[in-house]
This record gives sequence, C-alpha cells and structure tokens, in this order.
Amino acid sequence: MVRSLLAARPDLAFSVSYTTRAPRPEEEEGRHYRFVDRATFQALIDADAFLEWAEVFGERYGTPEEVVEAERALGRDVLLEVDVQGARRVRERVPDAVLIFLEPPSEQELARRLAARGTESGTAVEERLAEARREMAHAAGFDHRVVNDRVDGAVRQVLAIIEAIPPERNEDP
Repeated sequence: MVRSLLAARPDLAFSVSYTTRAPRPEEEEGRHYRFVDRATFQALIDADAFLEWAEVFGERYGTPEEVVEAERALGRDVLLEVDVQGARRVRERVPDAVLIFLEPPSEQELARRLAARGTESGTAVEERLAEARREMAHAAGFDHRVVNDRVDGAVRQVLAIIEAIPPERNEDP
C-alpha cells in the first residue's frame, strides 16, 4: 500500500518508523524501518524524539518527530503508517493531521493474509486478529475509512482523500 502510494505521488514524504523488532527477511534498514535495540529506543523516548510511539505485541514502534516536522516545513504531506494508539497521539500533537483507517474486507480475509505472510505462529495470528478487532472499535475516531479489499482500489481512495485536503490544512498555524 505504502509503496503504491509513494509511486503514485512522489511528492509525498514517508516517515520511516523506528522499531525494536528484528527485521523480516525482505526488510531493509532505513527503507522499511530503523531497527534499534530497546536501550536506543528508550533513549529516543527520553529525548522526546517521537511524534508518537507505541508498544505492540512486545515490540516498540515510533515515528521520529524531527523528520515529520522537517517535511511539513517544506510544505510536503507526510505519510505515516501507525496503529490506533499512534494515530491518537498524532492527533494530539498534530491536530490538523488527516487520519485514514485502513480496514480489511473481513476478519477471515485478514486471517488469510496474516497466515500467508508466514511470519507468525498460529497463536500470534490469533493475537493479531484480537488486536485488529480492538482497533476496529476505534475506526470511528478517524477522519476516513478505507476498506483494503484490493490494493489498487484502496490506493485510489487514499489518493482521492489526499487530493481533497485543502492546502491551508497542511500549513503550519
């Protein structure tokens, strides 16, 4: 989804999150995540370096505030990939943020996608499904909801939302 959005809109900036989890085989440092140990992540928390951060399934993820603010200062829209906890924190710190909730077409399809990834055990898939149910309960707090049934259709919907954002909403007050 992110790759398709950036290909369609090269003017969008993407904030690469920090994480304490190990990289998956296809992931590259600095492209997918910034992989750090827990001590480094904690030092970043202590330095108030994150726009938002959350602990998810025992690992930490965080969005570097400096990167987001630098891109916004250049007038660029910044794409963040965060969970519900992160979205709440972004809304608190950046009230003009446009929050888009991506949801699966069904719980069964989400279970199929998680299993097809092959990166989690059966127990972990069940934990992720339970978390998805909890997150779905907060979807109404987002500005928009997009069902990710087909990537190309979901990308078109997200691009339409971005295009509809009034330019003044993206300017610093």
